[in-house]
Amino acid sequence: MRRVFVCEYLSGGGAVAGDAQAGELLQAGVAMRDAIVADLQALANVHVTCAVSARAAAPEGAWSRAAARPGEPFAAFVRRLAEAHDQAWIVAPETGGVLAALRDAVGAERWIGCGAHAIRVASRKRATLEALAAHGVPTPLDFAGVAARWVVKPDDGAGAADTRVHASRAAAEADLQARQRAGACATLEPWVEGEALSVSLLAGAQGAEAVAFNRQDIHVDADGVLAWRGVRHHAIDPARDPRAPALHALAAAAHRALPGLRGFVGIDLVWHPARGPVAIEVNPRVTCAYVGLSGTLRRNLAADVLALHAAPELHHAGR
Repeated sequence: MRRVFVCEYLSGGGAVAGDAQAGELLQAGVAMRDAIVADLQALANVHVTCAVSARAAAPEGAWSRAAARPGEPFAAFVRRLAEAHDQAWIVAPETGGVLAALRDAVGAERWIGCGAHAIRVASRKRATLEALAAHGVPTPLDFAGVAARWVVKPDDGAGAADTRVHASRAAAEADLQARQRAGACATLEPWVEGEALSVSLLAGAQGAEAVAFNRQDIHVDADGVLAWRGVRHHAIDPARDPRAPALHALAAAAHRALPGLRGFVGIDLVWHPARGPVAIEVNPRVTCAYVGLSGTLRRNLAADVLALHAAPELHHAGR
C-alpha cells in the first residue's frame, strides 16, 4: 500500500496575508485538492491522507485527514506528514517562495512535482520568459517593438491577481514604478493580443506529453484590470485542429527550456493571429485545468503523475 499525503496550501491552513481574492483562491484550491484526492482514491493499493483545516470543508471519501497542531508552522506540518508517508503531493502558490519552501520541507525523495530549479525559474515570470526565449520559444519579449498595450503584474504572482493592462508603455512604466516604490515585486511586458489558451502537460525526466489544450476565459475591464473567469478543458481537438502541431511543439520546447519540470504542469499562452502560440508563463504545479480533466479524457491523471515519480506498480482499477 502506497501512502500519499495531499495538501493544498489554503485549504490545508496556509497563511493568508490580506489577499482580497483569498475567497476565490480558496475555492479554486479546494477544487484542485478534491480532484486529486478523487483520482488517487480510484487507484488500487493507494491510501490517501488529506490536509484539512477549519477554513474549508473536507472532501468526501474513505481517506485519512490531518491538521496542523496548534501553533505549528505550516512548513513543519507539511514536513511532519510527508515523513509519515511515501509521497507528498502539494499544491501551493509560487508567490513569496511558498511552493519552493514546501518542496524543501518535503525533500526530493518524497516530493510529487517539479524539481527545485524548475520551481525557482518558473516562480519568476521574467526569468521564465528569458529561459523560454533562450530556447527559441516565442514569448511576449518578441513584441517589445510592436505592442500596442502593456501589462504589469506581480513577478511571482499566482493567477491574474493584481494584473493590469495599460494602453501605453508610459502608463505601464508608471504603474511598475509605483509598485516598486511600495516594495512590490512586479514586472512589465508587452500585452499579446489573441486567444488565451493553456496546455496541460505531463512532464517526466525523458520527455513530456501535452494531454489537453484548453481555452481560458480572460476578461479585461474598462480600467485594464485583468480577471480569470475559468477554463474550458480540451477545447482544441489535437487530432483535427490545425493549431495542434504548433502547440505540441511549444510544449516540448518549454519542457526542454526548464529542466526539472515533472508531473502535472500548466503552460499559459496566447494564440496570436499572425505569429501563432506565444508562451506567457509556466505553472510548475497542478492548475485549475486539472479539475475534471481526468473525466474529460477518461484517463486517471493521478496514475500518470505517480508513474512519473517512480511508482510503476500503481494502476487505475478501471483502465
